Amino acid sequence: MSNDKPIGVFDSGVGGLTVAREIMRQIPGERIVYFGDTARVPYGNKSQATIIRFARQIVRFLETHEVKAIAVACNTASAYALEVLEREIDIPIIGVVKPGARTAVRTTKNGRVGVIATEATIHSGMYTRYIHSIDPDVAVFSKACPLFVPLVEEGMIHDFVTEEIANRYLEELKRQHIDTLILGCTHYPLLRSLLGRCMGSEVELVNPAYETAVSLRELLREKDLLAEAPPEGRMPAHSFYVSDGADKFEVFANSILPYELRKTQIVDIETY
Repeated sequence: MSNDKPIGVFDSGVGGLTVAREIMRQIPGERIVYFGDTARVPYGNKSQATIIRFARQIVRFLETHEVKAIAVACNTASAYALEVLEREIDIPIIGVVKPGARTAVRTTKNGRVGVIATEATIHSGMYTRYIHSIDPDVAVFSKACPLFVPLVEEGMIHDFVTEEIANRYLEELKRQHIDTLILGCTHYPLLRSLLGRCMGSEVELVNPAYETAVSLRELLREKDLLAEAPPEGRMPAHSFYVSDGADKFEVFANSILPYELRKTQIVDIETY
C-alpha cells in the first residue's frame, strides 16, 4: 500500500476532531479523510447492533477514498464495533480505548483509575476489561457523564453551568481516591483544564486522543506506511465530510483545529 494514501478518521460527530488534531500534531505528514456522523449523533445512547451498522457504513465510505489506515475516533464505536471491524477489513485499524487504557495502567501509582465516558462506553465495560487484561490488580471506577457532549457542542466549555455539572459528576470519583482519570470520550479533552481543576493536581488526566495519535504513528511505522513530513510551512490536504450540518461542524472545527477549515462536504452515509 502506498505511503501517500490518506488516513481515515471517523466519529459520531465533532468530538473526533480532537483525535484529528493530535494526528496533525504527531504525524504532520499524513493526510486525513475525516467523517463525522453528525446526522446520527449521539452514539452513546444507541444499541451495539446499531453502532456496528453505522461503523460498517462509514468504513465502506472511507474505503472509497483508498485510506491506508483507519482511526476510530469515537470511544463508543471503539468499544462496540472495533473488534467486528478488525475481523472484516484488511486495512490497519485502531480505536481510542486501548491506547488510553494502556497509558492509564502505566500512569497510576496507587492502582486506582477512574473512567468518565458516555453511558454506552461505560456500560460496555471495555475500559475495565482491557485495563484488567494488562493488570488485574488495578481498581477501575467508572462514571457516565452524558451532559458533557451537548455542553461542549454548544460551546459552553468555560461556562459555570458546565463546571457545576462536572463537580457533581466527579464527586463520586474523588471519594474513590483515584490518582488517574481517563477522559473516555473524544469531546472531553476540550474540558481538560476544567476537569483538572475539579479533580485536583494530584490526579493525572489521560487523553486517549493524544495516545491514539501516538499509537497510530507507531502502527504506521511498523507497517512501513508513514508519509514523509511536508516542507516547512505546508500542510497536507485534509478532507472533511459529515452526514448533516456542515456549517455548524465547520464553526466547531475552526475553534480547535490548527488551520482554517473552509469546506466540509455532506455525504448520504445511508447509501454505503
